[in-house]
Amino acid sequence: MTRHFLTLKDLSRSELVALIQRAIALKKDPTGPQTAELMRLRTMVLIFEKTSTRTRTSFEVACAHFGGSSIFLSPTDSQMSRGESISDTARIVSSMADLIVMRTSEHSRVCTMAEYSAVPVINALSEDFHPCQLLADLQTFFEHRGNIQKARAAFVGDGSSNVCQSWINAAAMMDFELRVGAPEGYHPKRALVETAGNRCKVTTSAQEAVSDVDLVITDTWTGMGQENEKTQRLDALSDFQVNQQLMALASKEALFMHCLPAYRGQEVSAEVLEGPQSVVWDEAENRLHAQKALMELLMT
Repeated sequence: MTRHFLTLKDLSRSELVALIQRAIALKKDPTGPQTAELMRLRTMVLIFEKTSTRTRTSFEVACAHFGGSSIFLSPTDSQMSRGESISDTARIVSSMADLIVMRTSEHSRVCTMAEYSAVPVINALSEDFHPCQLLADLQTFFEHRGNIQKARAAFVGDGSSNVCQSWINAAAMMDFELRVGAPEGYHPKRALVETAGNRCKVTTSAQEAVSDVDLVITDTWTGMGQENEKTQRLDALSDFQVNQQLMALASKEALFMHCLPAYRGQEVSAEVLEGPQSVVWDEAENRLHAQKALMELLMT
């Protein structure tokens, strides 16, 4: 049966831990003989309906490391831009390629791609979830602090973002506490929070969210496709900037994460982003290693 990766919940907890450990091993030995032939004579197709820097680069480099080839389709490069259905596209592309990586808007679009694809489909970002980012984030925490189980984390800012909602899935799966500090109107989906039970708490206070936590996370306040809401979002989220004063409320050993791109002076101050608690550059690099481990899992 073809396996897909649309949310973190497509993995079991043990698989997720093993994948993180494998990513750490691949980072230490990226060109080992056990991986050099994984994608030989195989092709990965990236169907990206939204812009990308880290996601596209990491997947294409990963495919090259594995000896494969990749094809990138932007919004104007495929017949979907002229109305061809996702189901037809999935059937056709999966009859020729060995792996599909899709970055899109509505989460239902990547679900439809997976439903009709004969090869694995990876969600490289949808409006609801960004599971590949979470693989890298969890790897980064494991590298710096060990297993995240029983830790305390806080997401500050737009709690309805795909990154925050993927962190909620992670908290439920990995058994750690996640506090979401977000203003009214920017909370994660209630049903998602409810499925996490006591592992997730939502508050309208950034200070309450970060109090004595081991990890502080944020994301851009204006995501792709939200540009016309920028002024409204800046006003609504202005009290949720992660700055030195806010970080001082967290544990002294707390880490800071941001999936990037970052807008200094908005969701995060330059001092925090470039400061000693920030692990954002490790986090960005780990997109490569975590996705290599994911590809290995799906392709074998």
